[in-house]
Amino acid sequence: MTTDISEVIVTADDPEWLADFTRILVEERLCACAQHFTSIRSIYRWAGDIQDGTEVRVALHTRRELVPQLIERIEQNHPSQVPCVLVVSIDDASPAYVEWVRTETGSVG
Repeated sequence: MTTDISEVIVTADDPEWLADFTRILVEERLCACAQHFTSIRSIYRWAGDIQDGTEVRVALHTRRELVPQLIERIEQNHPSQVPCVLVVSIDDASPAYVEWVRTETGSVG
């Protein structure tokens, strides 16, 4: 089954900021849900130094056609200069779940 949904993965330093922000995205129907993974350890190079710290990660489920708008919103609002935003196409999924994502990311009314 080929689907028209994607998972958008975002990380952030502040779990409360990410929860508040993703709640807005769900309310605005840019994503159907936001699954938070707390306290992940991230090791990366930034500005010439190796960083080692904790972050939170969220998986947003949305329609593929909303991905550009979602990325734009994340980049405009994220506190990091270069936020981690990854998009994974969902090739196969439960048909009922795919339909739920489509419904929840549809227009209001």
